[in-house]
Amino acid sequence: MKDYIFEGSGLDAARAQAIVDETLSGTDDGDLFVERSASESLTFDDGRLKTAGFDTSSGFGLRCVVGDTSGFAQSTDLTEVALRRASNAVVMAKQGYDRPVAEPPHRTNSKLYTDTDPTASPVFGDKVDLLQEIDTWCRALDPSVVQVSATVSGSRRHVSILRAGGEHYDDIRPLVRLNISITCEKDGRRENGYAGAGGRRTYESLIDPDNWKALAREALRQARVNLESVPAPAGQTDVVLGPGWPGVLLHEAVGHGLEGDFIRKGTSAFSGKLGERVAAPGVTVVDDGSLADRRGSLTFDDEGTPTERTVLIEDGILRGFMQDRMNARLMGVKPTGNGRRENFAHSPMPRMTNTFMLGGNEEPEAILSELKDGVFATSFGGGQVDITSGKFVFQCTEAYRVRNGKIEEPLKGATIIGDGPTVLTQIKHIGNDLEIDPGIGVCSKAGQDIPVGVGQPTLYLENMTVGGSAV
Repeated sequence: MKDYIFEGSGLDAARAQAIVDETLSGTDDGDLFVERSASESLTFDDGRLKTAGFDTSSGFGLRCVVGDTSGFAQSTDLTEVALRRASNAVVMAKQGYDRPVAEPPHRTNSKLYTDTDPTASPVFGDKVDLLQEIDTWCRALDPSVVQVSATVSGSRRHVSILRAGGEHYDDIRPLVRLNISITCEKDGRRENGYAGAGGRRTYESLIDPDNWKALAREALRQARVNLESVPAPAGQTDVVLGPGWPGVLLHEAVGHGLEGDFIRKGTSAFSGKLGERVAAPGVTVVDDGSLADRRGSLTFDDEGTPTERTVLIEDGILRGFMQDRMNARLMGVKPTGNGRRENFAHSPMPRMTNTFMLGGNEEPEAILSELKDGVFATSFGGGQVDITSGKFVFQCTEAYRVRNGKIEEPLKGATIIGDGPTVLTQIKHIGNDLEIDPGIGVCSKAGQDIPVGVGQPTLYLENMTVGGSAV
């Protein structure tokens, strides 16, 4: 595949390898990341095909790492002239430096996904017909439905990573997603509901009628629930979080603080706490990029390191961090397969893959029955997090008032406020119903967006701050 990725360009694999060897001589690390990708997105909205886009791109990113300094240059021009120009730019990072190139990654993973091309099958017309069928079917579900939006998107990325000495790593990465949004109206009030799914697989499972109809029913259910919602109360209360997608709170409030660059620089709320208790007993959090077909999974990361299951917190004790190669080397530990980049135009950094809390031993129904007067949150939207303090604010897109263990009126405008390190100590009960999200996560960091997975079991959190508008 290394030769294939240069086909039709003004650069061949042998010349590229020679330039990489020359550029990285006398450095700590570095690589040439070459990528060719194709992506598409079709949206059926308001009863018509509203947008249809198809894009192809190719390019490279050349990186030279010396100590904690990186020289990086990228280009969409796959030619020897462009690569030479990039080499002349990045070698400035190694002036006066004479240590050897770092040890290359070890190859241990088997492929976690197929080499399918989602943009090729089904063909364009069949995808349009599918979206129209979804639109028609959703509108017939309920007379209150006034708006339907359905989007299908897919991509296929060919990547090749070249390192000094002839080391190279090749991968073909598929990614698909289906989103359905429904708006319902009642007595002049309109509310939305949403459902989606995806992963590193083919369209086949997504576009199976049993699958997309289940998503449509879920979007309709959420819209109906929101139509009955009342303003959320504000104050201190216990909160139960549902399984699966609510793990996005864990991802943001805790996960980012366990990424190696924040730890090394001392800017994380978890810096200096390795081996200490940072969470309630029973809390175990892992990052696992080696799960087959999952949205955040990779056979190897964007530096060539095989992904793995990394235990971050074990029974409440901080055990490890997510590492790329540079931060791992500077901290004297091994990389964990978490060096990720949005595409060839970006330098890699420590990022999450699929991050989730393991399940406990308690039944979800028993956990909820213990909530005497509080909030049951089953889905979240956007949130804001400060890495240094761990403070966060998250908007609930589906939440309910609970009294004496019984789920009562749905709430509108509820927000969960707190800080990651404190929340970990406020976990009173852990359910036995671990779920991973259906494949819809996107993580942003330093201007780079990447696909990720999140998950958790049902959790009981004590004494949380809930924001709302009810008087």
